Amino acid sequence: MDILLIHPPVSRPCEPPAGLARLAGALADHGRACLIVDADIEGVLYLLGATNTAEDTWTRRALRHREKNLTGLREKDTYRNPGRYTRSVADLNRILAVVSAQFHTQVSLGNYSQGSLTPVKSTDLIRSAEHPEANVFYPYFAGRFSALLEEHAPRLIGFSLNYLSQALTCFAMIGFIRRMNPGVKIVLGGGLVTSWIRSPHWQNPFSGLVDELVAGPGEERIVRLAGAEYSGKVPLPDYSPFHDNAYLSPDRVIPLSTSSGCYWGRCSFCPEKAEGTPYSCIPTTRVLSEIDTLVEKESPGLVHLCDNALSPALLTSLALGSMKAPWYGFARITPHLTDGDFCQALKKSGCVMLKLGLESGDQGVLDELGKGIMLEVASGALRELKRAGIATYVYLLFGTPAEDLSAARKTMEFVISHSSLIDFLNLSIFNLPRGSIEANDLSTFDFSDGDLSLNLGFNHPKAWDRNHVRQFLDKEFKRQPLVARIIRNDPPVFTSNHAPFFVMNRPS
Repeated sequence: MDILLIHPPVSRPCEPPAGLARLAGALADHGRACLIVDADIEGVLYLLGATNTAEDTWTRRALRHREKNLTGLREKDTYRNPGRYTRSVADLNRILAVVSAQFHTQVSLGNYSQGSLTPVKSTDLIRSAEHPEANVFYPYFAGRFSALLEEHAPRLIGFSLNYLSQALTCFAMIGFIRRMNPGVKIVLGGGLVTSWIRSPHWQNPFSGLVDELVAGPGEERIVRLAGAEYSGKVPLPDYSPFHDNAYLSPDRVIPLSTSSGCYWGRCSFCPEKAEGTPYSCIPTTRVLSEIDTLVEKESPGLVHLCDNALSPALLTSLALGSMKAPWYGFARITPHLTDGDFCQALKKSGCVMLKLGLESGDQGVLDELGKGIMLEVASGALRELKRAGIATYVYLLFGTPAEDLSAARKTMEFVISHSSLIDFLNLSIFNLPRGSIEANDLSTFDFSDGDLSLNLGFNHPKAWDRNHVRQFLDKEFKRQPLVARIIRNDPPVFTSNHAPFFVMNRPS
């Protein structure tokens, strides 16, 4: 096997990695085979089985119910009982915390931190590569990769690095492979790598360790590295390499991206815009055909459409057909969603939940940020989606340069007045993307001393800094009874990835 592709821990082990499924499909379409290792789910399960001893009551209980809790996250009945679900996640996280503490590391089902090392410093990533044995996953990947290198002798190894929570372990794995086989070609791609490369001050600090870094979709590059001529055709993803993985979900999920970039592309401070990511999409007719083929082949219990925003054209096409499997994805709040018949058609097509980026309940803030959202449209969309039986996962963003305490309270008032129409909430504090044009009008400073940091700190023009925002969220926003009720619905750790299962398995 010439090519080995690896998805490193940790990134919510509940579904296959969409990017590697695309790469596997591209290679297969060009007559090239590859071996794929989802080291995220494998590594997490390894850690969960790494100890049977405990000194405290909580850990002893967590170990006693370990298999029951793992099985529970793979059963639909658990998603009818939020209390049982929450206990299962908490107990599994407890085991991970106890095991990882021996390595001065904190691991959970969705995050990773390691002592004083930080993934936004290239020197710390290189240090992780130089000392892979210090990584908590080392006993797992040392044995796994040694066997793979001996059996398959790949000439090219690719890593898909999308999140900061993967970075330190990813580089520990790279360092180990370099020790085992100094001559193998190592390629690094994925969403986080793309953001690094497209940062305005990027200078590659990993030469000599990583042979090539790839920005953006990697299908063409991996095909050429495999020695084939790229056809230009976007093939179907291949999920077969992941069939044997016991993901922590009650149904098989297939994640699918139909576009890159964002079709709207006008929001101020957008990271995609700051990075200059162009919008490109698969033609709508092709998307529907592709989905039908994948659903027939994979028989998934849920389709996760991973686009930054599903375009109105795609939503319209979906509403006119039927996906033959439940689905969810991220959509902009547009007038389409205020049409009751349209929402009913979306529901019939299989739509279980839409993630909606409202960001603010203050019209002035929305206008200044270029969101293209009218609050009366947002109200109508929430109302019609609720009537149609489609759940909503609403995203709010606090601390933008356009916001102040008064505007934040308007957002709170909007949520309270629409609380019966909102199923889930995601609350975020604004990060200023390094390289955004709008940052030129702000007084900025380094958010951290990491050379790979993607964000800048800034002096808020309305004195609405992060500390004030946190105090507002903790002491005022979250303490509103109607808001607190929604927040309690959010699945811990897995959040929007598991929210559709709660919707589909609600007691009738």
